[in-house]
Amino acid sequence: MKRTILSLACCLLAVSLFSQNTDVQLFEPIDVFQIENISDPQISPDGNQIVYARNFRDIMTDKTLSNLWIVDFDGKNHHPLTTGNHNDFSPRWSPDGKQLVYRSNKDGAAQYYLRWLASGAESKLTNLIQSPGTPVWSPDGKWIAFTMFVPEEDKPFAKINGKPKGAEWAKPAKYIDDLIYRRDGGGYVKQGHRQIYTLSTDGGTPRQITSGEYNVSNPDWSKNGQSLVFSANHHENRGLDPRNSEIHEVLLSDLSIKTLTSRHGPDNSPMVSPDGKWIAYTGSDETYHGYQLTRLYLMERNGSNAYLISKGFDRDVQNIQWGGNGEGLYFQYDSKGETYIAYLDLNGNVTDLTNNVGGLSLGRPYSGGDFSVSLNGRVAFTHGETDHPADLAVCAFGGNTTNRITHLNDDLFTYKQLGDVEELWCKSSFDDKDIQSWICKPPGFDPAKKYPLILEIHGGPFANYGDRFSAEVQLYAAAGYVVVYVNPRGSTSYGEEFGDLIHHNYPSQDYDDLMSAVDAVIAKGYVDEDQLYVTGGSGGGVLSAWIVGHTDRFRAAVVAKPVINWYSFVLYSDNIAFFYKYWFPGLPWDHLEHYMERSPISYAHKVTTPTMLLTGEVDFRTPIAESEQFYAALKLAGVETAMVRFPQASHGIASRPSYLMSKVVHILEWFEKYK
Repeated sequence: MKRTILSLACCLLAVSLFSQNTDVQLFEPIDVFQIENISDPQISPDGNQIVYARNFRDIMTDKTLSNLWIVDFDGKNHHPLTTGNHNDFSPRWSPDGKQLVYRSNKDGAAQYYLRWLASGAESKLTNLIQSPGTPVWSPDGKWIAFTMFVPEEDKPFAKINGKPKGAEWAKPAKYIDDLIYRRDGGGYVKQGHRQIYTLSTDGGTPRQITSGEYNVSNPDWSKNGQSLVFSANHHENRGLDPRNSEIHEVLLSDLSIKTLTSRHGPDNSPMVSPDGKWIAYTGSDETYHGYQLTRLYLMERNGSNAYLISKGFDRDVQNIQWGGNGEGLYFQYDSKGETYIAYLDLNGNVTDLTNNVGGLSLGRPYSGGDFSVSLNGRVAFTHGETDHPADLAVCAFGGNTTNRITHLNDDLFTYKQLGDVEELWCKSSFDDKDIQSWICKPPGFDPAKKYPLILEIHGGPFANYGDRFSAEVQLYAAAGYVVVYVNPRGSTSYGEEFGDLIHHNYPSQDYDDLMSAVDAVIAKGYVDEDQLYVTGGSGGGVLSAWIVGHTDRFRAAVVAKPVINWYSFVLYSDNIAFFYKYWFPGLPWDHLEHYMERSPISYAHKVTTPTMLLTGEVDFRTPIAESEQFYAALKLAGVETAMVRFPQASHGIASRPSYLMSKVVHILEWFEKYK
């Protein structure tokens, strides 16, 4: 029997009525539009000022927009540089600190703009057809380098003749012969590749520097300004071996290219040292494991004497930046659900500078942050905790304090009460491994009462949750639920061994880790064991579907953007050459039993839990046919089920504020139905 879904407005009202305490104002779905956060903080070369993108949600266009703001390192003179309902982003200081180049779509498509800080004068540098990438200043401040997509002519494979003038025929057929023919969030792939360009800061016509049938990324200038280093997978079998990138150098005089690395595995993000003698880069030796540590390497400027500098550091090295004196590098890393900024000297010694870096993921408490460093060791970064998304904070090398500069959401959270979050460690019932999780309690929590519980599972699976703000978790707590979110085995931030425990073994004992965390929360005495619910997205959708096929302890489940059938998934996800090679022993027809043993569809006949499926209709990462398979299987098995489809959503369903709200209220309404 069909059940009419409440309108969004009615669902919002229902959520707001969950609490009977009229003295407390709770965080509600509509408040998502009031949340602001910062991103991409860029500190000036002298360390005295910071420019950052201030992101806000526009309720009329249902978009996240951004303007640029500037503030002194000590928090004074805080004011906007740009205004308007559009996106200003990717600010980058000139080497002398007098100018700023940034991207903006205020005139339609994204273009470059140059601003003189002293006068406030501004010039539009480009009128490009394609969207340019993040700008990189040359050492002399006369040029910027950037990447941009270069389209190629899409010649029809076959033509039909005889169309009369003025006739309205159907759109022509699409002829596809590429291995990767669509990408999540980008749609069907257009013919062409991303290449490097240079542009004079006086304006003019950009010059294309690289060419070829491969994409380039991460350009950085040599210190004499006569060449650029970059990463690219130029190998002939790059389609079937997508991670095997190398570091290259292109001479601007004749556009000749020299390849500097040759090992089998990813080599990315090259950064030339301040003295021009070294190139730092990240990568790993290829092992074809689903999780491999990203390590930091150094090589001489000509590509010789490459060596691992982060040897013994059992965490992923991210976002590397040279210190001004060239004696070490700054980087960020995740450890036990928290993100740090650290400094690594050329002897491999690591010094932590600060933590609580992040707050960029509004919906769920994922890792991710931005920082930049000045020539004198001052650092600006995104600072996030459980009670607020990313604000601006600063610290300095050799200092022992962190100064939070902005409090963008105090106007909202001074009267909207959030749920308190506490850390919880437990032992896995499978092998006694230490498992970390967090509990978010309803506002006004009373330990003498019994509360329903939601288990919320992260995706990836090689990712991590942590003590970070999450609008979705807080909305569940505001509706009266205790929420537990867990980093089961396979999660990042616990070292290579822990992340590798699910190699060719996913899902598996990560299920035991999740159940152990639920049991540990129940043992605290304030959870109603008859009121357990489960949800998760992507990898969390896989595990949610796995859970309902292996236990009936949950009253209801919402399985978001899942993989249900690994056999079908590896053949029509948007990264065809990757998943079968890294997550499975081989091709599905050669390992049918292994694929099906790990597929939730194989356990559909055991499901009794009412289960809702929720996926974007243009999701090319975990295509909606995965959800449709499980929906059909559960219907045939007589299980109560429903399917929610988001017409314009890709894999990141919550990328639009209204979709984040709609996702939450659908989940809560489904759970309320089975209370």
